[in-house]
Amino acid sequence: MSLKSVYPLYLNNKAEQPNQDLAVTDKYSGEIAFHTALATPDIIDAGIAGAVRAAPAMARLASYERQAVLNHCVTRFQARADELAYALCVEAGKPIKDSEGEVSRLIDTFRIAAEEAPRIYGEVQPLDISPRSRAYMGMWKRVPIGPCSFISPFNFPLNLAAHKIAPAIAAGCPFVMKPASKTPLGALIIGEILAECDILPLGAFSILPASRDGADLFTTDDRLKLLSFTGSPAVGWDLKAKAGKKKLVLELGGNAAVVVDKDADLDHALDRIIFGAFYQSGQSCIGVQRIIIHADIYDKFRAMLVAKTQTLVAGDPHDRNTFIGPMISENEAKRLEGWINSALANGARLLAGGTRKGAMLDATLLENVAPDQDAYREEAFGPLAILSKFTEWDDAIEQVNNSKYGLQAGLFTNDIHKALNAWDDLDVGGVVINDVSSFRVDNMPYGGVKDSGLGREGVRFAIEDMTEIRNMVILRNR
Repeated sequence: MSLKSVYPLYLNNKAEQPNQDLAVTDKYSGEIAFHTALATPDIIDAGIAGAVRAAPAMARLASYERQAVLNHCVTRFQARADELAYALCVEAGKPIKDSEGEVSRLIDTFRIAAEEAPRIYGEVQPLDISPRSRAYMGMWKRVPIGPCSFISPFNFPLNLAAHKIAPAIAAGCPFVMKPASKTPLGALIIGEILAECDILPLGAFSILPASRDGADLFTTDDRLKLLSFTGSPAVGWDLKAKAGKKKLVLELGGNAAVVVDKDADLDHALDRIIFGAFYQSGQSCIGVQRIIIHADIYDKFRAMLVAKTQTLVAGDPHDRNTFIGPMISENEAKRLEGWINSALANGARLLAGGTRKGAMLDATLLENVAPDQDAYREEAFGPLAILSKFTEWDDAIEQVNNSKYGLQAGLFTNDIHKALNAWDDLDVGGVVINDVSSFRVDNMPYGGVKDSGLGREGVRFAIEDMTEIRNMVILRNR
């Protein structure tokens, strides 16, 4: 299988090739894999203007029509699944088995959105709460918020784009999207499939790769009613300051922890933590970064983790045996290598890995990392996990909460009381019992607190953000 050498952008539902200015590399070989068009500010402005024009027609689409668009996408994604996985493997360097898994989630997300499209309900509300309102009744419904702006990241270029696009179609909102410049192809293929849907009014969607410097309109333009951004905290909070009056959904970074209690099933915990820490080279905002282990089992479980980590196969992501592929760039691998070396220079102990070659960084385990080190306090976003121990359960909870991030946490325990207490006490958006922080199903409410962001994704919850309540009051004639 091979990719085309040139891909268009999508402006107001149509493929356009104004230039071939964006070169996208194969993340394993480092060679240019294809070129695509790069949107200029004038093109972005035209996309936003098209979305504004399309908003009334999008809002008038019947739920079965919106559902039909989403079901069409599901059918076409299924037919092109091998192509989508191959493209993802090339542009993101994601191991092919993981790429196939992301394609399955893309399909799930659009399928869920198709199911939700006719379920955007309202309520009848009694207003006769006092004599003055005795003859009145109320009801409310949800209506589309209007033109939306989406900025998606490089690490899940299919499914995280899907978590914005699919709810927007279900809700009846036109949109403009900026996919990550390092991985634009997944979103562009979604655009190609949407362009097959004649029922969508012109301007319903634009998918516009753009440089960061040229993309301010995605954030600042007041014609846009919602901005949904997934990416780094530094960029996300800066966008919030520039976004003006529009609603924001920010899915930002994480520094996720898992707790392994002394009664845990260690074999199960081992398999899941290895997956959670090193799946797609750790480039996930809910990837396991901190492993907090009860002192009674610490030595035993540490040895299990080290032995398992050392068996992970690293290399060409097209090889089905590969578990660890390249990071998104050599610079990112160098950054994380620097964090590891700094931690070691300040008293940490290397348990496994630590070696880099180009964009490839071995799966790495550290212990005794000082809390002031970047490897402890910042988001690694790579194949690095650190070990620590606890004795009292409250100490474990305190360690999890000792972070400026709060996306998800995992707890391996068979004590239901500890699980429920953790649900109460952990300052995170999601608590996963007997699995890792990186577990996600695409219909659940997903998002974080603190520096991890604002709002929730998951199709039904995204639709809530992409709609507004419109109330109606009736004076009854009786």
